[in-house]
Amino acid sequence: MVPIDTTNVTVQHTRLINALGAQDSSVRLRAALAAGSDPDPVLLETLVERCAVEPDFFVRDMLSWALIRLSPEITLPRIRKELDSERNQARSQALHTLSKINDKSTWAWITRDMLRDADDEVARTAWRVAVVLVPEDERKGLAEELVLQLGRGNRNVQLSLSRAFVDLGEVIKPVLEKAANHPDAEVAAHARATELLRQNPESGFDAAIEEAKRTVGPGPDRAAASAAGIRAGETTESAAGAEQTGSADRTRAAESAESQESVGC
Repeated sequence: MVPIDTTNVTVQHTRLINALGAQDSSVRLRAALAAGSDPDPVLLETLVERCAVEPDFFVRDMLSWALIRLSPEITLPRIRKELDSERNQARSQALHTLSKINDKSTWAWITRDMLRDADDEVARTAWRVAVVLVPEDERKGLAEELVLQLGRGNRNVQLSLSRAFVDLGEVIKPVLEKAANHPDAEVAAHARATELLRQNPESGFDAAIEEAKRTVGPGPDRAAASAAGIRAGETTESAAGAEQTGSADRTRAAESAESQESVGC
């Protein structure tokens, strides 16, 4: 149960706070909408605490919306405390809310530990908010930090990282070129796929990964493919390339039909 500061709390506040913790997710969603529609600082603590435990994605997103409707002067200091929480969801949702507030002064709050967080959802959210907040003169440094995460996790984690890289722009090119020759084939393939997406965002992540893997041979003697080769879709065997074309097209069509990915929030 979230502790309630009874100072200035009305009966209406109490009902709304209770509704935010109701068993029915639709009740919680309506309560979060009501909190954001009529923003009141009295609800700040309850909204933050609910973000840390709310199981429903849509309710969490509405809670973040309710928070950004409050004054940043009171919201940001409270959110900053959540960044150090022991609860993974608390950290992830606090980062998500920061990305929505988009106050550039909070860039200093995004630490290397967050970008390397052992929890995939926290890390994915940190990558996204870092790209939103990073100053122009620190974009290269961010790219050099994010490159350490190449090859990490499952398809969704790798897609999140690739999108973060692409959003950083041209500064990622030399970083990815170096990573494309990494001795770890998984890292090299992820780097090459990300470069393909940078050059052609419409290509589709799954097709890019498959294309990149075909250019990365096993072992230390594998031949390095250039970025131009990746873009042109060159493979070591033209017959293999022809065989994959239909599959790649189907993959791109399926991916375009998916709903846009939401990250760990």
